[in-house]
Amino acid sequence: MKTLLASLMALCLLAGCGDSDVQEVRSWMKQVDAQTQVRVPPIAEPKVFIPYAYARKDEIDPFNPNKLLAELAKQAASGGGNGLKPDMERRKELLESYPLDTIKMVGTIEKKGVMHAVLQVDRAVHQVVVGQHLGENYGRITGISDNTVTVKEIVQDATGDWVERLSKLELQESKENTK
Repeated sequence: MKTLLASLMALCLLAGCGDSDVQEVRSWMKQVDAQTQVRVPPIAEPKVFIPYAYARKDEIDPFNPNKLLAELAKQAASGGGNGLKPDMERRKELLESYPLDTIKMVGTIEKKGVMHAVLQVDRAVHQVVVGQHLGENYGRITGISDNTVTVKEIVQDATGDWVERLSKLELQESKENTK
């Protein structure tokens, strides 16, 4: 009797899961799909680019780097500029062939009362003192402390004038675990 009652209940539960309403939903979806029209707005025509031809061959092209050189020559002839410029005749030092952002300060050493900074480039280690040059922008070391190396660089601004820029190399913490 219990098994008959249990199987009857299971049969009633399964009857509720039939697809009587599914057919109705499917027919409604087909009707809506048939009535719906897809509307895609047309893509706008691309703008027409008309290139500009430089008709005069004797004028300087505005995109030519020689135009900047000509303007700099005019300024130099008229006495423009602030008089600051790097010493181009000086022999370059080893650390001047590396960009400043590739040089790392890894420590300091004091020898005979003179503070030396220990700098690392790639895997090579170099000792430097105040007055030495480094970096690609005519940098000169102006100060060394326990944590920083102060560098004064000479760079050209947008007008071609030479200006000074201060930079610092800060001590890089060791990645090794010390116990």
